[in-house]
Amino acid sequence: MPGPDPAALDFLSALTDQERAAFAAVGRDRRFAPGEAVFHEGDDASGVIAIVSGRAKVAAAGAAGREVVLRFAGAGELVGELSAVAGRPRTATVTALGPLETVAVRTADFRRFLAEHPRLASLMYERLAVLLAEANRQLVDFATRDVTARIAGRLLELAETAGEPDGSAVRITLPLSQDELAAWAGASREAVARSLHLLRELGWIETRRREIRVLNADGLRSLV
Repeated sequence: MPGPDPAALDFLSALTDQERAAFAAVGRDRRFAPGEAVFHEGDDASGVIAIVSGRAKVAAAGAAGREVVLRFAGAGELVGELSAVAGRPRTATVTALGPLETVAVRTADFRRFLAEHPRLASLMYERLAVLLAEANRQLVDFATRDVTARIAGRLLELAETAGEPDGSAVRITLPLSQDELAAWAGASREAVARSLHLLRELGWIETRRREIRVLNADGLRSLV
C-alpha cells in the first residue's frame, strides 16, 4: 500500500501569500539542530510547529519504552496540531533528523488564526483525516503483511518522499538507521536486517551506512 499523498499533508503550500504572511506574523522562527527534540511526548500543548525546511521523526514510546516511529514529517507539514486543537498533552516526540527550520505558533494564536481563516480550518481537518487514514493503513500492514513486505512498502514511501534520482536508481536521502527503520516497520532490528539482506540478494536495493538506493521499485511493489 502506498503512503499518504505528500501534497495532502503540505499545509504551508496551501496558503495564499496573504495567509502565509498572516501565519508568519503570529509565529516565530525556530531552528533545531540534528537530533534535537522539537517537543516530547507528554509535554503540554504549547503550540504548533510548521516545518519550513528539513525533516523530522515523529515517534511514541511503546511497551518497555521501545520507540515506535509513526511517520517522518517534511517541509510544509505541521506537527503538534492535534494536541493544540484538542488541548491535550503531546502524543508523540518530534526530533529533527537534520537541520530543521520551523515556524512556531502558540496554541491560542493558532486557534485564532484558524477562526479568522475558515478555509484553512477545513483544510487542516482534512489533513488530520489523512493522518488517521494512514494510521489505519499501518494497522492493516502490521496485521496482514510480513516484515519484508512492510520494509518494501516503507522503502517505496521513502523513495517517493525523500528520494533523488541516481542514474537508473533512486537514492533515499533520509539518514535512517536500521533501528529507526525497524521502529517504523514494527519489527525487530534482526528481522529488518534479514529483510534488507534478502532485498539486496534480489538486486532490488543497495545499502550503505545510513544510505539506501532503490534499484528495482517494481520488484518492491510486487511484495507490497
